[in-house]
Parts: sequence; C-alpha cells; structure tokens
Amino acid sequence: MSSNKEIMRQGVMSTGEDARIFPDVEACIDCGGCVVACKRTWDSAPDEQRISISTMMEGQEGAEGLNAHSARALEQGQSPGETAVPMQCYHCENAPCVSVCPTDSLVKQEDGFVQVRDDLCVGCQYCLSACPFGAPQFPESDEGAAQLFGTGGTMDKCTMCEERQDVGKGPACAEECATDAILVGDADEISAELERRDSGTFFNDVAMEIIFGEEEAQVF
Repeated sequence: MSSNKEIMRQGVMSTGEDARIFPDVEACIDCGGCVVACKRTWDSAPDEQRISISTMMEGQEGAEGLNAHSARALEQGQSPGETAVPMQCYHCENAPCVSVCPTDSLVKQEDGFVQVRDDLCVGCQYCLSACPFGAPQFPESDEGAAQLFGTGGTMDKCTMCEERQDVGKGPACAEECATDAILVGDADEISAELERRDSGTFFNDVAMEIIFGEEEAQVF
C-alpha cells in the first residue's frame, strides 16, 4: 500500500570537524530515548545524565492553529503551548562556560567541540552559572560544600560523542532519536533541514548567536 506521507530523513547529516548539534523542538515527543541512549553509551550512573528533556509550559495549549508550531508561535508573539526541548551542551561558538572558567579547564577545540580537561577543573561551578542551557553537571558535588568552598566536584557534560564522530558515527542521542529531533551537521545543513521540515528555531537571537556565532546564526 502506497502512502504520500513523507518519511523524515535521519537527523545526522554530517559528522566531525565543524559539525554542530541542535534540537528540532517541533519533532521532539519527550520519549526519553536520547537520555537512555546517552546513558547506555557512556555507562553513566542512574542519577547522572548529559542530556535531558525540558518541558516548557506543561499542560498548556498553543495559540489557535499553532499548537504544533512552537517556533512560529514565538515569532508571532503567540503562546507556543507545551514544548519539549532536548537540552545538552550545544558546543557553542561563543561558549560562555569557556570564557568564565578560571582554570582553563574548558576549552573550545579547533574542531569546534567544547571539552573538559578534568585535571584542571576545581569545581567552582562558574560554568554552571554562565551556561544558559544547563549543560554543566557536577555529579559528585556536595552542594553545601560547594557554596562555602567551591568544591563542586569535577564538571561533566555532553561530549557530542566525539569518539564516535572520529569513526564516522553520529552522537548516540541523535542516531537513536525516534523522530530525528536532534540534528547534527554544519549550520547550513541544520538550517536547510529545519526549513525542509517547516520547523523553526525555539531559541531567541541572543541564544542563537551564543550557539552558532553572529555570522552563522544569520542563516537561520
């Protein structure tokens, strides 16, 4: 039996140097598959996660005719309604975490990935305060001690599965997402795919310039 319904293409369009990771919030169904894929790939503890799904405006309906188009609703100044947003380290071009780290534990590599040098991290949690996306995690922190002495433990976050990309694979979360809600590719590829899907960007202009830089943000 034939069907005219379009099959969504795989969300991993390119990998390696200059690859970016970005959510299509209109495709996310909050299934948690990305969280499970990440945990299984990196064998993380039950109470640790490098990616999470944030639910905005839970239980609310979007503006009339825009319930499935949260980005378009925001562009029109309307309510987007309940929206699920995959949140992780987006390996920002203008990464605030890198600029505030006092020990240079966080570094923006030449290939574009933002990585943590564990031996330099002192657990001050400045990066946690600076990141607008909640990416830095401190799984071994003692919150009381961290407030008094800055001993928040070693920071951990999404690595964008750099090791997998080195062998031509995409990040585990993106490859196992049932609806291809996590896109991987360069800025032009991600922008073109969002346009093909008639999806938009959920983040505002300030956030987009943090993630992609001023020049690349203009392609969206």
